Amino acid sequence: MSRTVIPTMTGALALAAATALIPLASPASAVADGIVIGGQPAHVKDSPWVVALSSRDRFGGTRAGQFCGAVVVGPKKALTAAHCLSREALGVDVGQVRDLRIISGRDELNGTDGKEIAVSGTWVNPGFDAITNSGDVAVLTLADALPEQSVIPMAAAGDSAYQAGTAATVYGWGDTTGNGDYVTSLRSAEVTVLPDSSCEEAYPGGGSGTYEASAMLCAGEPQGGYDACQGDSGGPLVAQGKLVGLVSWGNGCGRADSPGVYTRVSAAIEWMAGTG
Repeated sequence: MSRTVIPTMTGALALAAATALIPLASPASAVADGIVIGGQPAHVKDSPWVVALSSRDRFGGTRAGQFCGAVVVGPKKALTAAHCLSREALGVDVGQVRDLRIISGRDELNGTDGKEIAVSGTWVNPGFDAITNSGDVAVLTLADALPEQSVIPMAAAGDSAYQAGTAATVYGWGDTTGNGDYVTSLRSAEVTVLPDSSCEEAYPGGGSGTYEASAMLCAGEPQGGYDACQGDSGGPLVAQGKLVGLVSWGNGCGRADSPGVYTRVSAAIEWMAGTG
């Protein structure tokens, strides 16, 4: 199951959104997963690189149009999940979204602090596979630059932040229970980077999805209880002060032996450089 949220809408758009949500029970769909299960309130002043991805035109104003997360990796660059920009998620091609923007510096989605910055360009990984969710990364080019203190470094291949057992934190504005209980204020949850062998055991293929260690990593707790969920897709997983993952997919939210699966940022660096 992907970890994108489709907020309440009316009329034909609501019908289209409801239809789009039907496949989300399958990990093959990357459109709807994500708030932080078992987490606590977080503040963007402590994590200024966490931003919300928004379109009021597509998703209404109840949650300021938020439908995915994103993370700032350069003054005018942010990363999100490729599935967040899919036609399935948006209802139209991304180029037709008139008001795609990021919301920076705002804990409360309906607040007035921080900045809303237009997305002037998008790059979706051409290697993204919507069936396996491999390659689930996209780059947002921002119309205005953010300060350097809003940028988080990305962990390259071989970084100790990827080691199993490393403490990590996931951030988002998504569902806090797995039952559609969405919040409007930023939350975070402490999770642990898990061994690839555990992730492969949890997701060996078939209905539960397929874990690919070269493109993904997973994090959570064996007993469950701490996880990303619907609405958190594209948001950051951070370890040792560096970006290691982007919320991508999972089997439910916070379930025992079903950890959250993230796009591996070291692989994303290679894809973005055209060498992966």
